Amino acid sequence: MSTSSDAMPGSLSMEQQFKLKVVKDQVKGLSLEQAQEYVVEVMRQMMVKDNLVKHLLKNA
Repeated sequence: MSTSSDAMPGSLSMEQQFKLKVVKDQVKGLSLEQAQEYVVEVMRQMMVKDNLVKHLLKNA
Protein backbone atom coordinates (compact mmCIF):
# COMPACT_ATOMS: atom_id res chain seq x y z
CA MET A 1 0.00 0.00 0.00
CA SER A 2 1.35 3.39 -0.98
CA THR A 3 1.46 6.20 1.54
CA SER A 4 2.06 9.85 0.83
CA SER A 5 5.65 9.44 2.06
CA ASP A 6 6.23 6.61 -0.46
CA ALA A 7 4.89 8.56 -3.45
CA MET A 8 7.06 10.50 -5.84
CA PRO A 9 7.06 14.25 -5.07
CA GLY A 10 5.14 15.06 -8.25
CA SER A 11 2.49 12.37 -7.82
CA LEU A 12 -0.61 12.21 -5.65
CA SER A 13 -1.41 9.67 -2.97
CA MET A 14 -4.66 7.70 -3.21
CA GLU A 15 -6.17 9.95 -0.53
CA GLN A 16 -5.15 13.08 -2.47
CA GLN A 17 -6.58 11.64 -5.68
CA PHE A 18 -9.89 11.01 -3.90
CA LYS A 19 -9.96 14.54 -2.45
CA LEU A 20 -9.20 15.94 -5.91
CA LYS A 21 -12.14 14.03 -7.39
CA VAL A 22 -14.43 15.37 -4.65
CA VAL A 23 -13.32 18.94 -5.42
CA LYS A 24 -13.70 18.32 -9.16
CA ASP A 25 -17.29 17.19 -8.61
CA GLN A 26 -18.02 20.17 -6.34
CA VAL A 27 -16.70 22.83 -8.75
CA LYS A 28 -18.91 21.59 -11.58
CA GLY A 29 -21.80 23.43 -9.93
CA LEU A 30 -20.03 26.78 -9.60
CA SER A 31 -20.88 29.84 -11.64
CA LEU A 32 -18.11 31.48 -13.69
CA GLU A 33 -17.67 34.18 -11.04
CA GLN A 34 -17.51 31.62 -8.23
CA ALA A 35 -15.00 29.54 -10.18
CA GLN A 36 -12.79 32.58 -10.79
CA GLU A 37 -12.89 33.50 -7.10
CA TYR A 38 -12.06 29.89 -6.23
CA VAL A 39 -9.03 29.83 -8.53
CA VAL A 40 -7.71 33.09 -7.09
CA GLU A 41 -8.14 31.80 -3.52
CA VAL A 42 -6.41 28.51 -4.34
CA MET A 43 -3.50 30.42 -5.87
CA ARG A 44 -3.28 32.65 -2.78
CA GLN A 45 -3.19 29.60 -0.51
CA MET A 46 -0.49 27.96 -2.66
CA MET A 47 1.63 31.11 -2.42
CA VAL A 48 1.22 31.19 1.37
CA LYS A 49 2.24 27.51 1.51
CA ASP A 50 5.29 28.25 -0.68
CA ASN A 51 6.28 31.07 1.67
CA LEU A 52 5.92 28.79 4.70
CA VAL A 53 8.06 26.07 3.08
CA LYS A 54 10.74 28.61 2.13
CA HIS A 55 10.72 29.99 5.67
CA LEU A 56 11.03 26.51 7.19
CA LEU A 57 13.86 25.53 4.84
CA LYS A 58 15.70 28.79 5.46
CA ASN A 59 15.50 28.28 9.22
CA ALA A 60 16.26 24.54 9.21
